[in-house]
Amino acid sequence: MPSPLPFEIHHRPVVTSTMDVAAAEAAQGAAEGWTLVADEQTAGRGRRGREWTSPAGAGVYLSVVLRPPVAAGDDRLLSLLTLAVGVGVRDGLQVATGLAPDVKWPNDVFVGRRKLAGILAEGLALGTPAQCVVVGVGINLRTAAYPPDVAAVATSLEAELGRVCDRDLVIDEVLAGVGRAYGDLKDGRAGDILRRWREASPWAVGTRVEWESPSGPQTGETAGIDETGALLVRTTDGIARVIAGEVRWKI
Repeated sequence: MPSPLPFEIHHRPVVTSTMDVAAAEAAQGAAEGWTLVADEQTAGRGRRGREWTSPAGAGVYLSVVLRPPVAAGDDRLLSLLTLAVGVGVRDGLQVATGLAPDVKWPNDVFVGRRKLAGILAEGLALGTPAQCVVVGVGINLRTAAYPPDVAAVATSLEAELGRVCDRDLVIDEVLAGVGRAYGDLKDGRAGDILRRWREASPWAVGTRVEWESPSGPQTGETAGIDETGALLVRTTDGIARVIAGEVRWKI
């Protein structure tokens, strides 16, 4: 089934960050679906400003401009967008490679205990007529996509499959999966996105986590996600909702 999102794909051999370039294009009025795919990033980044190692040809590095409609006072679509993209990336990887990875709140794709891909969503001009969200996806294609010091916590498609992957096919299917999941979200099928995300996330229930709350460090055991996409954690004081910040998973 084709994606309902009309992608306008641009390719550049080297960029500092696909997120930065896509954000600049969005600020100039780029239409929804404007997509940048790069062979290499010299300053790739992930969530909370972390470096995303991006050597030439070793991974998939792309960013997409989305312009989700949000009713006044209703931020549910934006809060669920990262989860929807995670579902779409997972679906695309499964179609392209046969691999069925897991998703981990809020923005990671894992195989077993190792990270395969990351997702980054950044809102621009929110609440204005120019509102948009730039979504970045980074996928480790080969082991060269990550440095030796993170090899214990990272993996790649080729390491998991034991064979060479068709990078173009991975890009095409991941974009198609993201487009379909985003379309479901926009069309009011958030319940389907949440169900699929829960089915793909063994971490979401029964995993020990730590995080920082306004009142200080907290610990507990995951108890799923709610209808807004917030992580639920069972603590000695009851169920806590985690909507942002750094969560440390004890896996």
